[in-house]
Amino acid sequence: MIVSGGTFGIGRAITLGLASRGHKVVAFGLEAAQVSSVAEAAIPGLRNELASRKLEATILEADVSRASDVKRVVDTAIETYGRLDAVVNNAAIGPLGTVLDTDEDLFDRVVSVNLKGPYLMSRMAIPHIKRQGGGSIVNIGSGAGWGKPNMAVYSATKGGLHTLSAAMAYDFIYDRIRVNTVIPGGGGIVSGMSLGRVGGDQSRLGKGSPGTAAGRVATGDDIANVVAFLLSPEAETLSGTVIDVGCFANQGGPVPPKPAG
Repeated sequence: MIVSGGTFGIGRAITLGLASRGHKVVAFGLEAAQVSSVAEAAIPGLRNELASRKLEATILEADVSRASDVKRVVDTAIETYGRLDAVVNNAAIGPLGTVLDTDEDLFDRVVSVNLKGPYLMSRMAIPHIKRQGGGSIVNIGSGAGWGKPNMAVYSATKGGLHTLSAAMAYDFIYDRIRVNTVIPGGGGIVSGMSLGRVGGDQSRLGKGSPGTAAGRVATGDDIANVVAFLLSPEAETLSGTVIDVGCFANQGGPVPPKPAG
């Protein structure tokens, strides 16, 4: 299986979680920091972590918005493992801003990563997944997909990803390809994007956030656990679903702040 943006933050947790469950993983990301993100030079650390835990995964540097890079990733998965059963579309960038302070070049870049990227990955992976008799695609969405202030273009792309997921679930149901969406939430999840929004200060993440029903903020591992379930045979009847991990975004959220006292 392939994990885009799988070298840092939530994607890193997904890569490690899937590898720990024995999945054959190809994860990729970019080593240079992207707009509004602090994620950079993450591949050596991930490889060291995999080695220290005696886990195996193929780690590549590639740009999800470039068709040639996506083809190289898919080709590597087929050449290395002989088949492709699943894709996790996680790569995203999320600069803040309204339509007035988002210039055209930035608009194009956000769309190319957050929406074109999953399109390219799915388009190139689905023929292989069909040949294997079916499989699973998990798209990592956002509560911003239903609109949030000062996140105009990010919200637009995540809303587009949610509806792309639903359309793909319809389109490939008879090919036994399941397409589902996972929404991170609850505040405090460490990612290049979230750290970029607080100047890289991890101690500022989660402050004042409602957290989750577990009595704490969500973590990348929480997201990874849900992704692993959706990729598993236990979820073989689920397609077109949206699972909120701690934020209720699909159900009229956000959760109000916890009462004082």
